[in-house]
Amino acid sequence: MNVESESLAGKVMKVLAVDETEGRVYVRILDGRTGWFTAPEPLPAKGDVFLVDEDGQPRAAGKSLWPEHKSIAVVRHVDVDGSILLDNGLSIIPAANDLKIELKANNTVEYSETDGVLRLISTTPIRSRDFGLDEAEILNEYLVKPGSEALTFKDFGGYPAVVAQARELIDTQFHFRENLEAIGAKPLKGILLTGPPGTGKTHLARIIAQESKADFFLISGPSVVSKWVGDTESTLRRLFQAATTSPAGRAIIFFDEIDSLAERRTSTSHDFSNRLVAQLLTLLDGFETAGKSVLVVAATNRIDSLDPALTRPGRFDWEIEFGEPDLQDRLDILHVGARRLKTTDDLPLPDIAVLSAGWSAAKLTSLWSEAAHIAARDQRSEISGEDVVLAYERMARRPDRAAPSGDAT
Repeated sequence: MNVESESLAGKVMKVLAVDETEGRVYVRILDGRTGWFTAPEPLPAKGDVFLVDEDGQPRAAGKSLWPEHKSIAVVRHVDVDGSILLDNGLSIIPAANDLKIELKANNTVEYSETDGVLRLISTTPIRSRDFGLDEAEILNEYLVKPGSEALTFKDFGGYPAVVAQARELIDTQFHFRENLEAIGAKPLKGILLTGPPGTGKTHLARIIAQESKADFFLISGPSVVSKWVGDTESTLRRLFQAATTSPAGRAIIFFDEIDSLAERRTSTSHDFSNRLVAQLLTLLDGFETAGKSVLVVAATNRIDSLDPALTRPGRFDWEIEFGEPDLQDRLDILHVGARRLKTTDDLPLPDIAVLSAGWSAAKLTSLWSEAAHIAARDQRSEISGEDVVLAYERMARRPDRAAPSGDAT
């Protein structure tokens, strides 16, 4: 054997590679040394284990003799040639993928130093603790990909004054941004969408993003909170950085339920809340958008609970208020819902709009789900006027419970 001259009797070694032309078998010994020996046909395979006998000759042995150390890592890069880069929490390391497992960035895998990737554990990163997400994970977690059907303002029923403000926002902040800069005016940093639950705040934010062709980062307040000190702030910083380097050249960061992140600071506030508000203020005041168009939009139904420092001019400059839908709003919302479905021509939408006074946009939209279930139960492929009436009667009989904190439309 071509290894160090000292006796190797009793040593265990594992095959790293086989040169079939020369008949050489390259091995690693448990103590970390490597070497090779010439073997007769049939040649062993990569991963086989040998034990050196008293005569210094390697003999095939069971794989259980080799105490393989297995580790968990996150895939950081998959090259076109199949080579893998793994992040084990301490460093970035190359790894083989001889098993030809189909892998993508941010997959979590089990691997060993000698055999490379052994199996796929999860398609998402698994960490020993909630480290602040890196940019790739930010994109995977918070960047919303457009649906198969692009949203437009035609998909938003009612609230003409709100829609007019949203259109003006897109024009001034994205389409005519150069005019703002030529005037010497600063673009808006933040927009607040306020109003009762279920009025369509989140739905409008999605439409604004698609109408402006901006990347849309959706952050639900509680989802970004980590139990580890500093992680939430780190994630927010990286999120703003990802938005400013967006390939689309424009981005919207949308905070749903921002009141859960930035409540009014008091003498009894928890230190975590104070740090989080301070981080948001710093990001709004200092994040760079040179050459980019980035807008922060936030929704809340508890504006009085927000910290006043967030709502002053220069941070959230605009407020778009959603009220309860009036008669015309309700009729428009019903018509938008009908356009998405197969229906007959006898829909009593004006009557339903009158009878549904006090209903939110979310409740009006759910009327169509109820009507669709009635039609499907009767084995019909379209919604009739009678289905709509029955759906209304069912929903009107239900107790009027408090709406959830997030928007349903």
